[in-house]
Amino acid sequence: MPRMPSLFISHGSPMLAFEDGPARRFLLGLAPLLPEPRAILVISAHFETGLPTVTTNPAPDTIHDFYGFPQALYRLRYPAPGAPELGQRIADLLSSQGFETATDPDRGFDHGAWVPMILINPHADIPVIQLSITPQHDAAWHYRLGEALRPLRDEGVMILATGSITHNLRDLTRTSPDAPPAAWASAFTEWIDEKVEARAIDDLLHYRERAPNAAHAHPTEDHILPFFVALGAGGEGEPTARLHHSFTYGALGMDAYAFGALPG
Repeated sequence: MPRMPSLFISHGSPMLAFEDGPARRFLLGLAPLLPEPRAILVISAHFETGLPTVTTNPAPDTIHDFYGFPQALYRLRYPAPGAPELGQRIADLLSSQGFETATDPDRGFDHGAWVPMILINPHADIPVIQLSITPQHDAAWHYRLGEALRPLRDEGVMILATGSITHNLRDLTRTSPDAPPAAWASAFTEWIDEKVEARAIDDLLHYRERAPNAAHAHPTEDHILPFFVALGAGGEGEPTARLHHSFTYGALGMDAYAFGALPG
């Protein structure tokens, strides 16, 4: 089985499940670009705990963790199986690397997991596990968490981190999904891409002090922390690529990155 890539995907609004746009079309066409994994480990901005927690639910529910959206969104389900034994293996791997870790046998899929997955793999026939972020820790800590997960890529496990490359909900142009991007958002996303391309890891880990408009792009860090897990899980010297670049509602950057080689 080939080495799996580590991916970061911006999941945007839950309406991504229905609302046409460049990011949705990208996700609908993503699967053919990827090797087929035996399981997918999702690190979502919407699963926050006090220490890294891995799901071990064999049949996770679909969590509709949002309010005020059309009823059709609440009827969607993503019935992918879990993988309890693999979940325990991941918890043990993290523990062996010095991370105090927990498991959760009851948690289902939050929308940071199931919204992109329903587009990437609508058949829901690949097991999905989730790992939480820990927002009291910084980018460098989450990068190290990603490094600890790196061996999974040689075990057929695809690492899929989901958040948002920019995430300032106060600046959304809510009535216009195709609104042009704000200048602050464009400047931030281009800085990130420049540093990824240069493999300037120290700059990326200190983005809060060095990137333009960092605090504006991320008033809180929850939606950027998964990016650092994906970055850490990508090995040094491996190829990296920005797979997608667009904006929605003028302020949500929808960029996607691959860390590690893709087929072809």
